Amino acid sequence: MPHDGDADVIVVGAGLAGLRCAVRLAEAGHHVVVLEAEPVVGGRQRTDEVDGFLLDRGFQVLNPAYPAVRRWVDVDALGLRRFPVGVRVRRDGGVVELVDPRRHPGRIPSMLASGLVRPSDVVALARWAVPVLARPRAVIAGPDRTLREGWDRVGLRGPLRTEVLEPFLAGVLADGDGATSDSFARLLVRMFALGSPGVPERGIAALPVQLAEAARAAGAEIRLGRRVRRLRGRADRTGVEVDVAQSDALGARAVVVAVGPEAVADLVDVPAPETKGLQTWWFAADDAPATSALLSVDGRHRGPVVNTVVMSRTAPSYAPPGRHLVEATCLLPRAMDGATAPTEADVRRQLAEIWGADAAAWALLRRDDLPHALPAQPPPLRTTSPARIGPGRYVAGDHRDTASIQGALVSGDRVARAVLRDLRGAS
Repeated sequence: MPHDGDADVIVVGAGLAGLRCAVRLAEAGHHVVVLEAEPVVGGRQRTDEVDGFLLDRGFQVLNPAYPAVRRWVDVDALGLRRFPVGVRVRRDGGVVELVDPRRHPGRIPSMLASGLVRPSDVVALARWAVPVLARPRAVIAGPDRTLREGWDRVGLRGPLRTEVLEPFLAGVLADGDGATSDSFARLLVRMFALGSPGVPERGIAALPVQLAEAARAAGAEIRLGRRVRRLRGRADRTGVEVDVAQSDALGARAVVVAVGPEAVADLVDVPAPETKGLQTWWFAADDAPATSALLSVDGRHRGPVVNTVVMSRTAPSYAPPGRHLVEATCLLPRAMDGATAPTEADVRRQLAEIWGADAAAWALLRRDDLPHALPAQPPPLRTTSPARIGPGRYVAGDHRDTASIQGALVSGDRVARAVLRDLRGAS
């Protein structure tokens, strides 16, 4: 039942970190109130229905291999539709499909004959990836450098790097310069090797909706459309008071700020995290441009698109019957860099070349400009930040852990455990 007045803990933000934090605290028996500025839960994990199509806020996938997902998410209930493990590469001479050789050993000869997979590159890639597959904790604790320097160090310089790995990871990391932490990139590749990422049948928003249901079932309140303006210490020094726009102030023994990286510095005294931007285009097509469900990249680097996929090949529920949904991701330049954002004409031209189809005939459903799509993850890799940043004040989010769904969930749970320890100590 809803409670009036104060709470034990207020969680600001109903994204993945905030919701996981609320679940843990409510399960421990505390009165938890979640305040979310938007009319729905999810933070960056949002899905909208447009003309019968399901459009996520940016191209997002859920990897069931993440330990936090295995522990706290009912993946079966989400109806996960998994992408095939591999990548489709547009080259000057045509299209090459690279698939997981463990699952498709019969495709090995054709992949070797493609010219993309040279023996020297395979050896270099193994030198780069095998250590993180065998001993991930040693990679986390070991020396770090940029991804670009990591590949140079193992001698990975051929077409497997330039035509496959660079464009593929540019979309995953929102980084076209290889400036991301080498250790972080290797950890992500490890998860791709261990799992088969996909999308929930009803869109990525189904993930936070499931977490919100778990939080409510545990006794937490989730109040939507409640924008928090500021935090201040109570006059009696017994907790924190939260000012809420167009609503009465609330008090709590502890407040967890679990907002996005672009907003966290407005509420607590922490530096604003650096973020990376992505731009996602969603097109409706009457005919699928290819039978392949593989993610496609442009090995020629001839345009702004870093990856594209026919979403409806993997998840038919994303499109109305008889139609198809094509996604394309571009890097979104920062205004301070002086670079111009991709244009629709450039995107359509490149998509026509990648897919060998008439992209001019596709209807543009929406373009998502996401300047804060991901927290930056430069070297050296930092996997945790302090949970408590002041009396009764805590911060959670993937910008405090690692830039991923795994990082958001782990951060929310870790901060909840810190709050529980402090509340027990203050009792």
